[in-house]
Amino acid sequence: MAASVALRQLGRAAPRGAAAAGRAPSRAHRLTPADDELYQRTRVTVLEPESPNTMFIEGYTSRGFAVSGSLVVGPCAILPRAILQWNVGSYRDISQESLSLFRLLEPRIEILVLGTGDRVERLHPAVLKRMRECGIAVEVQDTANACATFNFLTNEKRITAAGLIPPRGG
Repeated sequence: MAASVALRQLGRAAPRGAAAAGRAPSRAHRLTPADDELYQRTRVTVLEPESPNTMFIEGYTSRGFAVSGSLVVGPCAILPRAILQWNVGSYRDISQESLSLFRLLEPRIEILVLGTGDRVERLHPAVLKRMRECGIAVEVQDTANACATFNFLTNEKRITAAGLIPPRGG
């Protein structure tokens, strides 16, 4: 009874029902700001809207890739502002010549993510050395991880490109 008087003096209604009896409220009980002092409104402010020009890999199959609403059949080169078909059949076709496209970009890319299909494949050391000499870091991964890495780096606002070969397994 004294608790009811004290709560009324503070301008709050005395608890009724399950709460007054010391039991937990039933599932049908809806919390309101008066019921729980920890309840607070949350406000979200968007500081920077997503850039519509940013490439994002939405998915892949054994036939190709879904990139920012576009479908690309077969291997592709994803550049900061374009998607191109990449003329490689397998990781064995990745050479200095097939990577020359990535060396010619301005502004220069920081990181090239290569997806080599179902598994990580070893590329010729001279190919990787040539890219490093041009100031481009190369990350070689299986295609599934390469897609995730590309999306992560792009989201971090890194200047990134990807060369992706669809996995055969789908």
